[in-house]
Amino acid sequence: MGCAFKAISDERRRMILKILGKSDASAGEIASKFNISQPTVSNHLKILKEAGLITEQKIKQNRIYSLNRTELRKIIERIEELIGR
Repeated sequence: MGCAFKAISDERRRMILKILGKSDASAGEIASKFNISQPTVSNHLKILKEAGLITEQKIKQNRIYSLNRTELRKIIERIEELIGR
């Protein structure tokens, strides 16, 4: 869980999660929504993937990223336990 908190501590990664919450996307599609390079976006995606917050699916030559809603729900439940909800 600590890895997930570290991953979401960065504002750009939170913005990526928000984008993926609306629809699946490739690194290029995500990069086009920011003023940052595709390699930088790919690095952020790697961190989010390692934290289990997103998944990656290879479709032909593209890598499509999706929000891992199951893992995010688990994190939310753990936070709610901490605050007594």
